[in-house]
Amino acid sequence: MIEAPHQISLSQWDARYGQLVAGDKEQPLYGGRLSRHVKEGDLRLKRLRFDDSPAALDLWNFLLSENDRLRKAKADGKKLIGVMKDLGTVPVMAYAYPELVAFYPDGAWWIPCVMEGSDGLLDIADRFGLDESFCPVRAMFGAFVDEKHFPIPDRIICSVGAVCDDFSAIAQRIQGIGQSIFWWEIPNRRKPDPKEPFVELPGGFLAPVEQVEFVKGELNRIAAALAELAGHRLTQRMLSDAIARANEIRKCLGELRRLTFTASVCPLPALELLVAEMMAIHYCSDRNEVLAVLSKLLGVVRDRVNEGTGFMDDEAVRVFWVNPVADLRVMNLLEDCGGRLCGTEYLFTHALDRIPTNIPPMEALARMALADPMVGSSSDRAARICRDIQLFGSEAVIVSKIPGASHCSMEGSVIAEKIRMELDLPVIEIEVASVTDSARASLGTRLSALMETVREQRKGAS
Repeated sequence: MIEAPHQISLSQWDARYGQLVAGDKEQPLYGGRLSRHVKEGDLRLKRLRFDDSPAALDLWNFLLSENDRLRKAKADGKKLIGVMKDLGTVPVMAYAYPELVAFYPDGAWWIPCVMEGSDGLLDIADRFGLDESFCPVRAMFGAFVDEKHFPIPDRIICSVGAVCDDFSAIAQRIQGIGQSIFWWEIPNRRKPDPKEPFVELPGGFLAPVEQVEFVKGELNRIAAALAELAGHRLTQRMLSDAIARANEIRKCLGELRRLTFTASVCPLPALELLVAEMMAIHYCSDRNEVLAVLSKLLGVVRDRVNEGTGFMDDEAVRVFWVNPVADLRVMNLLEDCGGRLCGTEYLFTHALDRIPTNIPPMEALARMALADPMVGSSSDRAARICRDIQLFGSEAVIVSKIPGASHCSMEGSVIAEKIRMELDLPVIEIEVASVTDSARASLGTRLSALMETVREQRKGAS
């Protein structure tokens, strides 16, 4: 029998860490006490609850040590690629080169949450005209200005076209302060015209062959830029190998999600699953180690499912969550209110889908880029969400709106309405700021009301 899992506080993790070390648990290079990150400014950790498994500790330490890895990579002579907006395509290409390391400066949008505003990044953005009417990703601009959070990349590659207007404006402002950006275009995915040649994309969307060819041409431009930086060209074999490695990670995450969403008792808290999913985008700057971290976590989940142990009980309401939250603490709040995560759509489902291997690798990446839920219509995105809700048996849906984000000002309502019409499930839309402490009570009331609605529906159906 394995030990029943618990969620524990940061101080409890310190005590547990002492036990692990005393038991001679081998620590990875990035290992150590989770509380050490608080001294580096990650204050939000003091208010979160964590899975108590050693695999979860590795997950958190791996996440929170990314900037250290980037600085070491740069010191070792590797070139850093700052990839912006495409969420999952260009990193696959970059990691085909051993000389390159790719990361997403976009991830800075979580810094005001993790550091509880002590970072000052939003204040910097305000001073440069990027005020709170913009998406919280404006924190990325502040990080480029103060240069205290991640090393400045040797090359920045950013997608434009069918992307968030806020992001485009912020990226242009970054170029305006002297950062050179390589721009590439992703077109708005459209439905094929009658009799027009088309292909099926990962995830089930359709796209005209014409659009796939256009994106392939753009990716070839990126390949040339990467070759110039690395000093040698990107071969088809290199790219095929990179796709195979990406698919290993996606397979691991796919199984992790499936087991977590479908188990009778929840085997992994929502917060740790959120962190795990994010690693699909760019491997947290270490493609080899991320697979080791996720594989350990998957092993823990498998053991818990086999033993029937986990968090909450089988009466917990099965919730599908749309859009990532700005404040990580809200994932704990979901569970406080009696819900468990049983399905997610965090804007990057294309980075979770397997990349096709039965077609030329550059075409496969072009199809994957076009499968991005944000480059097509809201109705397309809603249709996939509905399919996934049915697949995972979710009973309610939460759509978390991102303050100021132009890409989801109305999209959330479109998604919510389609779910209500097609699946007849309760849906709520909430807005999640970077730090939600002042709104925690009212937010908790809304989440609790959603859980109670589902429980009442269960009674009516029995």
